[in-house]
This record gives sequence, C-alpha cells and structure tokens, in this order.
Amino acid sequence: MSNVERPASVNINKLTNLMYESSDLRKGLKIQLDGEPYVVTQFEFSKPGKGQAIYKVRLKNMLTGSSIERSYRSNEKFQRADLNSTHMEYLYFDGQNYVFMDQSTFENHLADESVIGDKKGFMLENTTMEVLFFGEKIIDVTLPSFVELKIVKSEPGVKGDTATNVTKPATLETGIEVNVPLFIDEGEYIKVDTRTGEYVERVKK
Repeated sequence: MSNVERPASVNINKLTNLMYESSDLRKGLKIQLDGEPYVVTQFEFSKPGKGQAIYKVRLKNMLTGSSIERSYRSNEKFQRADLNSTHMEYLYFDGQNYVFMDQSTFENHLADESVIGDKKGFMLENTTMEVLFFGEKIIDVTLPSFVELKIVKSEPGVKGDTATNVTKPATLETGIEVNVPLFIDEGEYIKVDTRTGEYVERVKK
C-alpha cells in the first residue's frame, strides 16, 4: 500500500498557483493559512469613512474543526488551499486506517479514524464515495446519500403489523443502531439516509 502518489482527479482550485485577495473573501471560500486549510464560515465587510475597507471573517480549520476570527484590509493576499476531490472505492479498515483505492490508478490511500468519525457506521466495503485531499492527506469523505444495510439483530417482527409510526431498535451489519418499523425482521435489508441516520424503506435482495 502507498499513499505517496496523488490520485488522478480534478483539482478544486484549477489555478492553485494564484492567490486570493481580500476582495475575493466570501462564505465558503477555502484558503491556506500557516500551512493548513481553512474555510470562510462568516464574512462581514465595512468601510469606515475614508479609511481602508476592512474584511472581518470567521474561519474554520478543515483539519481540526477549530475556528478563528481575523480582520484583513484591502489588497492582502491569501494562498488557495491545495484541495483535490476525487471518487474512490472504500476497500477495508486495517485496524488503524481506512483504505481507499483510486479507481484510475489503483493506488491505495489511507484515511485516519479521526477523519471518518461516525461515518464508519454507513461505510460498506467496495462502496464508491467522494474523497477530499489536502495535498496528499485525506481530510474528509462524502458518503452516498443512501446506503442499503442488513439488519443483524432485532426483536422479531409482528405479523400483520404494517404501522410505520411505531418503531423498534435494530442493529445493522456495520454496528450502528437505527429505529425501524415493527414489521421489519432480522436478516432483512433496509435503506438508510446517511445524512440523518434514519430508516427510509425496506429493500428486497
């Protein structure tokens, strides 16, 4: 396994050698400060009298999640964050890292557990998902909106009961627990919304 080569993908910032200026600042813009990527989460512009315009911004560190507030004047420059986004196939968890394969080069790349977090409960091997790189490091993954998972543990269903407003807990093959209707049985497959973690519907396999 290697995580040295950069995956073949389209760079989010097509012209990474260019710099942003203060006038480019806006919510959602990604810049690089002190060697780390930040995204602008709040932005405020003011021009006091005849003085220089002031740009007040709140920035979120894309590696640590921490936020900072900064004020900048006109014509200050910022380096664009070196971000790459590409679709990759999740292969397996090796006990320390999540292994992804670039589908163009077949090169493997590693994501730390801290990057994946609670998303692991929706990740099945051989699933394709969007992977975000900062330089050569995976810093985020975007799951499919819906996944189909098998129920491995649940109380027996109630025959003839098709009510969907009464639920029971069910453990899925990835280890997470969701609430499902009473008529759903152990061994069945269900569709789950990865954005909310909620049951959507029963799936026939």
